[in-house]
Amino acid sequence: MQFKAGNAVFTLTSPLHDEREVASATQEFLGSLGMEFLFRGADYQDYGAYDVNLIYVRTGGTEGVFKSLLPQLCSQSSRPFYLLTSGKSNSLAASMEILSYLRRQGLKGEIIHGSVERIVHRLRLLAQVETAIKKLRGLRLGVIGQPSDWLISSDADSEKVMKRLGVELVSVPMDELVHETVSMELLPVEETASDEKVRAALPDADRIYRALKRLVAKYRLQGLTIRCFDLLTTVHNTGCLALARLNAEGIVAGCEGDVPAMLSMVIARALTGSSSFQANPATINPETGEMLLAHCTIPLDMVERYELDTHFESGIGVAIRGYVAGGPVTVYKISGDVSRQFVAEGCLSASLSQPGLCRTQLAICLDDTRQVDYFLNDPIGNHHIVIKGHHQELFEQLFLSL
Repeated sequence: MQFKAGNAVFTLTSPLHDEREVASATQEFLGSLGMEFLFRGADYQDYGAYDVNLIYVRTGGTEGVFKSLLPQLCSQSSRPFYLLTSGKSNSLAASMEILSYLRRQGLKGEIIHGSVERIVHRLRLLAQVETAIKKLRGLRLGVIGQPSDWLISSDADSEKVMKRLGVELVSVPMDELVHETVSMELLPVEETASDEKVRAALPDADRIYRALKRLVAKYRLQGLTIRCFDLLTTVHNTGCLALARLNAEGIVAGCEGDVPAMLSMVIARALTGSSSFQANPATINPETGEMLLAHCTIPLDMVERYELDTHFESGIGVAIRGYVAGGPVTVYKISGDVSRQFVAEGCLSASLSQPGLCRTQLAICLDDTRQVDYFLNDPIGNHHIVIKGHHQELFEQLFLSL
């Protein structure tokens, strides 16, 4: 089925009700929401083809009609059922009976009901989430090399990732990236740095970037994660600058072969359209909710300015020290089997440059200090991602909708 943009409204109506009165009430109710709808009426031939497919339960006595339609609807869409109701003509009661039946069949659904403000908020949220889910379906993400040896809890279940997200994980040998890199011609670069050692490393860092671009094209990838520490010993440089550029270009690029972190970044981009920062939590204050997250690369479209330095652990290659504008942020992580996630809102107070840590350092204070317990008692691995803005409701709704 070809997907179409927009919010479609399909209707359920009892034949006992006067069609003229029902049509008038429908026009009044949908008009009060102040949104654009594609009115499909009782024609369910393209149900499931739109960003959001609403079933407007207009009257009571429609439960049997829905039950007879259900096999067709399930064959056309695997998405949750969104039952819109005005509450008139026993429509809410019918919706409750329908939703109860769906639950007994092991199917997901929701009744969208309440004030105009609440309904509009839910519909806009669902539209954003359903659009993001469609963006995820069919993505190909490269895993270049295996997760770094220290990431003992950061692998992924490719079958579950495909089943829940519709994302394919594509294995690419690390040797292939190394071969592509060393075969690349050294070219002049526009980037510069105050440190002579960093300046000398820039042409090789650029070769890694161009090699990754070649692999993206070859394997038709929309994102990747790379076992980047292997580059330190094979080509004596880092992937930090390459990943910073790729993310800014819309190609999600993660570090250390961490697949759950890459999936988190991909979900964040699908939901918000923005890049995200993969980082290590370096310090946490359980009393205040203050955290310091650090890494040696950050998407260049996230920063106000940046400096080039050497890679923290090795002292070689090129790393990024990025400075990000303060303001609201969201901290997020999904597990490699897509069975759980963590999401918390907070405020970015400062970009730091402390010794003894990875080069980009963001000081964040969580809005709810109780969420610190997660990091100390039940974390999803090491790396977490940071997205500009408050998006907790979006991430929570997406997880419920998968």
